Amino acid sequence: MGYKVAVVGATGNVGREILSVLSERDFPADEVVALASRKSVGKELSFGEDVVLTVRALEDFDFSGVDFGLFSPGSAVSREHAPRAAESGCVVIDNTSEFRLDEDVPLIVPEVNREAIADFRQRNIIANPNCSTIQMVMALKPLHDLVPIKRIVVSTYQSVSGSGKSAMDELFNHTRAIFMNDRKAPEIFPKTIAFNVIPQIDSFMADGSTREETKIMLETQKILDPDIAVSATCVRVPTFIGHAEAVNIEFHDRLNEDEAREALAEAEGVIVLDKRADGGYVTPGECVGEDATFVSRIRQDASVPHGLNMWVVSDNLRKGAALNTVQIAEELVRHHMDTRH
Repeated sequence: MGYKVAVVGATGNVGREILSVLSERDFPADEVVALASRKSVGKELSFGEDVVLTVRALEDFDFSGVDFGLFSPGSAVSREHAPRAAESGCVVIDNTSEFRLDEDVPLIVPEVNREAIADFRQRNIIANPNCSTIQMVMALKPLHDLVPIKRIVVSTYQSVSGSGKSAMDELFNHTRAIFMNDRKAPEIFPKTIAFNVIPQIDSFMADGSTREETKIMLETQKILDPDIAVSATCVRVPTFIGHAEAVNIEFHDRLNEDEAREALAEAEGVIVLDKRADGGYVTPGECVGEDATFVSRIRQDASVPHGLNMWVVSDNLRKGAALNTVQIAEELVRHHMDTRH
């Protein structure tokens, strides 16, 4: 007997990707329900090759009897409906930022801190980290296990899909408009994204950081180590899918690049492609549809006593969201769920 799974926010970029990943990985589900707002009720979504799901309304859906609620509807919606689902006995795995920093909600990347999943019963909610946090801690964890990390400085190059389908449409339409000599005013982004980069993701905080930058800092500390200092600059770039990061790491003691390369090559879910030749690295366009986190450009940083630089790339809709969500559910099935299934 398999599980009953509800995918919340099923019509969005991440929701559709969750459905795809569930099918690809043969998740043991007897029933999958697609949920979204009332305006999407009746839409049809593919699940695997032969199954079509009809979208139902989240607002009045009864989560009783649902084993997993895979949420990706936006923070305000999760704030209202995730606790309701959890109270009915459904284990919620939430992709929004709503619960990530709550002390009694595990913030999980299975390859990094799967042991923390055991605390999920406190609220029946598990949080999925920010997409940029996920790929960075995937690359940092193997190194932190060798030599403790003191400080991280990261600059991100984040694709527009992180802001949803409307943002992808804006990039496409504005790029086409430039070629047609018909410039359009930005609607989703604060400035034109086509042929441009924007050093702002989310709103500004009092200290001048954006919310995205603050998320990376606080989530990395919660997942890896609260004593790691983190400085982040997050930039939106005109690519559709795939995030990249230039990561500078300062360790408490020496870790040479060969040791780092070997540790990363052996790490679960990480692929090292690092050749010191033209094209000997991975770009965002090459990671689309891939499950792995790719690491390139590993090299010593001579400006500090114990420093390394690296380039980290991942598909933000897969490992940065949907795949990580499904992997958490798989981990629950293997080690934490009721044996009645």
